[in-house]
Amino acid sequence: MMDVCYSLIETVWGEFLVGWNERGIVSLKFPGHFPQIPVSSPRGPALRLAQELREYLAGVRRDFTVPLVLTGTEFQRLVWEALLEIPYGKTVTYGELARWIGRPRAARAVGGAVGANPIPIVVPCHRVVPKTGGIGNYGPGPHWKRKLLRLEGALR
Repeated sequence: MMDVCYSLIETVWGEFLVGWNERGIVSLKFPGHFPQIPVSSPRGPALRLAQELREYLAGVRRDFTVPLVLTGTEFQRLVWEALLEIPYGKTVTYGELARWIGRPRAARAVGGAVGANPIPIVVPCHRVVPKTGGIGNYGPGPHWKRKLLRLEGALR
């Protein structure tokens, strides 16, 4: 794998940390959820993500076009690709997502892959909710998931 550069992206929601290389975005970390590491000025894909993320958080962008480098197991990549198909403002359950990928009895495994998503927001894991109701877990914290779902109009 290519070397990864890290850059900070300032937004109205705080400073995000993006990992990137020449091929695309590798990771995205929420404000307050990243280690202190050397950072460089955003260039290439990171610069493009900075613009798209600001537009998304301002409510004027629904889809991201920045290239992604999804590194994980075959199953994780299958789930992450399916996450990209969930429309803006909609939610699906872990079970529905498992059926989408042709693994109807793998809802728990799907949940694990969703939780391992290295590029949240862009790969919209916040749009997956439990069938029992509520919003479920979210790595950076449930308040972030609520904010994202409210922004998209999927939660009042």
